[in-house]
Amino acid sequence: MTAAAPAAPAARARRRRRGLLLLTASSTRYIAYHGWDAGSAGPLLLAGVLLSAFLLNELTNRAPVIRFAVLTGAFLALVFAAPSFAWCAIPLFFAGLLQLPRRAIWPLVALLTAAVVIAQVRLADRFDLSLLLGPAGVAVLTAAVFLELDRQNRARRLALDELVAAREELDRSQREAGALAERARLSREIHDTLAQGLSSMNLLLQAADRDWTAHPDQARAHVRASAATARDNLAEARRFVRGLASPALDDATLTEALSRLCAAAERDTGTAVRFTVTGAPLALDLDYEVALLRVAQSALANVGAHAGAGQAAVTLTYGDDEVMLDVYDDGAGFDPAAVTGGFGLTGMRERIARLGGTVSVESAPGEGTALAVHLKFREAA
Repeated sequence: MTAAAPAAPAARARRRRRGLLLLTASSTRYIAYHGWDAGSAGPLLLAGVLLSAFLLNELTNRAPVIRFAVLTGAFLALVFAAPSFAWCAIPLFFAGLLQLPRRAIWPLVALLTAAVVIAQVRLADRFDLSLLLGPAGVAVLTAAVFLELDRQNRARRLALDELVAAREELDRSQREAGALAERARLSREIHDTLAQGLSSMNLLLQAADRDWTAHPDQARAHVRASAATARDNLAEARRFVRGLASPALDDATLTEALSRLCAAAERDTGTAVRFTVTGAPLALDLDYEVALLRVAQSALANVGAHAGAGQAAVTLTYGDDEVMLDVYDDGAGFDPAAVTGGFGLTGMRERIARLGGTVSVESAPGEGTALAVHLKFREAA
């Protein structure tokens, strides 16, 4: 089993302070009892060695087992020379719990408890069972609580890792589902337009070939009809390309593209369209910019085709954590609950939902329409 994760810097600093305090208190007590003489030099020198080993153990992360073995050896030597330093086992005990492998915890408990018990027996006038049971009970209880808390923390970390992995898998599945839905939609549209047009062209050209000699006028009519179908299909193909790419964004920012779009909509429909930007414009991911531009195009197309509006307003807002697009018109309005078919609002919602955003529509007959798009902010990579 592996060692516990390295302690946070603040926790290690607190542990260092406690260790220095106990070592200082033990040294002061030793000097108070034994004074400054030749016999006290050895224990105080060993206390300095223990302090150095303790600081080295706390200030580096390399070779944790070796570091702790050196620290433990210095402690045992000091306690053997001066039993009054036995309380220095406390920071040593917690340092071992945090940095040693789990399999080494109970041997550590036994070793340090034995050292403390022997030291207390040496200091006591007579043997008392509490000298054995007190340190042993405290050490065993502390180690058991630590191991249980560590087990719970590991379980929480494992559950969190599994939750994150599940969320990533869900996000991936949603992206794949969105891509599959878009492919299915394009397949339907291609089948109903381009494929049908190509089939018609094939039949017309076959008919023209049959009539080429006997009925040349009829053959030319078939060819002209086939050419008209080809032009219609070319227009459909260009519409598909515009739906997948962003020619308007090739040489312009999103705000510039929206401004041009509003000007074109005003020119083509006769509806006054005002464009406003709120907040500091920032470059977004291309898929965000394409989605916002397409929604604005679709919304303004609806205004021109259905609303009969005198005025419309498009507002792009950059907030602290999201970008918002609002399209308002003072036209005829409609009942959103009554709209069940078509690719208009449904297409907008699907496009924005794939990016984690929302589309809301407020409208009523005779009261105009307000469309709002909210996307969590994500700057361009």
